[in-house]
Amino acid sequence: MQSLENTGQQVIINDGDTAASVQQQLETVHSNMKEAFPEIARVAVAIYDHGTDRLKTFIHSTEGAVPFSHYEAALGEVPILASLAAAHQDRRVSDLTVLGPDHVRSQKVIEAGYLSSYTRPFFNRGQLIGFLFFDARKKAYFDNITLHHLSTFSHLISLLVINGLTPAQMLRSSVNVARDLSRYRDQETGAHLDRMSRYARVIANDIAVEKALSDEFVEFVFLFSPLHDIGKIGIEDSILLKPAQLTEAEFAIMKTHVTKGVRMVDAIIGDFGLTDLPHTEMLRNIVRFHHECFDGNGYMEGLIGEAIPLEARIVMVADIFDALTSKRPYKEAWSVERALQFLKDKSGTMLDPRCVNALIENLSEIETIKARFTDDEIEEVGFREAYFSEI
Repeated sequence: MQSLENTGQQVIINDGDTAASVQQQLETVHSNMKEAFPEIARVAVAIYDHGTDRLKTFIHSTEGAVPFSHYEAALGEVPILASLAAAHQDRRVSDLTVLGPDHVRSQKVIEAGYLSSYTRPFFNRGQLIGFLFFDARKKAYFDNITLHHLSTFSHLISLLVINGLTPAQMLRSSVNVARDLSRYRDQETGAHLDRMSRYARVIANDIAVEKALSDEFVEFVFLFSPLHDIGKIGIEDSILLKPAQLTEAEFAIMKTHVTKGVRMVDAIIGDFGLTDLPHTEMLRNIVRFHHECFDGNGYMEGLIGEAIPLEARIVMVADIFDALTSKRPYKEAWSVERALQFLKDKSGTMLDPRCVNALIENLSEIETIKARFTDDEIEEVGFREAYFSEI
């Protein structure tokens, strides 16, 4: 018993290395766990999006085959997990093989070589964050004694995930406060940010296998994409709210929102003491490069093709699609069909072709998001260049 407690303490001490990603931290915990629980070959975390009622894979540490990756499902479509979350209860299955072929998700776990499982929802301040999954290669592995000792590790993993997500949520919240205290609240509606961030996640998830992206990468694209235009807080109203095409001089000022945004992000990261936090470089890339065009004709640096960070290419497609299909002071909302044609026309010049295809190939999910997050009256100004280049 003493050695088990010491192992848990050592993991917590090592967690002080903030440069490690949440995925790397989970792998460290799992490595320590195996000293006490050698049969637990897989530990995985799925997190919950309250805005869409969707549960999605996030991180995992797995020996052997991976039964789930880049997977999403509505929590309501998984009644067992929904009931666990509602009751704040855990669940153990001593023999997965008795569940039968109707349990599709369990069959995937069995096919990967696991015979028993333990599932536990975890919360932060009463709000569901997600679920922990432990899978063992031995039947009836999760007895009462094992679960008693495992509680230290399950609690630690919950904290790792919460602490890994909280800084990104803090950054988003700080920007929301800045928006609410400034004129910028009239530009970027909450629904626009809800939509475009989820469009970005759809795109990232579609290309994840091809680009070898982790579920963690996909999630942080979702978390950070709403901050892409943070620098517009520093642009004067006469330019930001102008219901017509900008003059050359005005457009030069508008473009400075990129450098202003990078400075703001660096200041926020410094104020929160998040300098060494993983994924802050992704945030900088999104803010700095989301106006770079695939053919090199964007700003501020004129990067070309793959030289543009992938996260910025993803965000550009998501943002333009939502800008075109939303009502603006200078135009009515475009139809989805017209917006898709614009994306196709700009594929390979303004936009990354693979990201464009990813959005088009997941149109059903895109339209579900669009219908879920609506504005009664949208009064925002965003990527007007796309509109005026069309007319």
